[in-house]
Amino acid sequence: MTKTFFITGTDTEVGKTVSTVALLRAANKQGLLTAAYKPVASGCDLMEDGLCNQDVVMLQKNTSLHLAYDEVVGYCFEPHIAPHIAAEETGVPIEFDVLSEGLNRLRETDADVLFVEGAGGWRLPVGHGHFLSDWVRHEDLPVILVIGVKLGCMNHAMLTYEAIQRDRLRIAGWCINQIHPGMSHYKANVETLKSLISEPFLGEIPYLARPFESDLGHYLDISALLA
Repeated sequence: MTKTFFITGTDTEVGKTVSTVALLRAANKQGLLTAAYKPVASGCDLMEDGLCNQDVVMLQKNTSLHLAYDEVVGYCFEPHIAPHIAAEETGVPIEFDVLSEGLNRLRETDADVLFVEGAGGWRLPVGHGHFLSDWVRHEDLPVILVIGVKLGCMNHAMLTYEAIQRDRLRIAGWCINQIHPGMSHYKANVETLKSLISEPFLGEIPYLARPFESDLGHYLDISALLA
């Protein structure tokens, strides 16, 4: 049975894709068959074969299963704007059934572990008064929280943490991504977060100028996810 995890972040641009790739590479190192899924992606380039989102491409490149681009993404919108606005402008509503169909197809593969990367933060609107977190609740997916450590991250982290708990979803683990190399009192912030969050700490990804060229799998310990 495929272990499936949903990766969310404390905000947009906090390192969800970097962290998801790190999780994939850590699992690949253990010889596990891995798959990835991006239910909703906005901000795409129009290529010869259609729309292409770079985050989706990075997920596709780092799975040990050979997956087609279309298998890795649910909805792909060209505008670099919030997905629910892109959906409205393009006339393509985001339907939970479509997201679930893509997820289930990947669960039917030989994957040992499947990492599902969200978009934006936990309460990402997808239109008609719904949020992507509603779909995560519908699928009852355990959540991995990515905290982008920057000024103000403590508030964002705790509000996201509490929202996931209120939604009665299991937090399988959490990790830290250092966004700014020279953040004041970085270590003190990290230690405070460790004292406030009791779920398994998966690791800390330092600031990396070219993260995808680094050994990202080295930074995260996924043993708590596989137990």
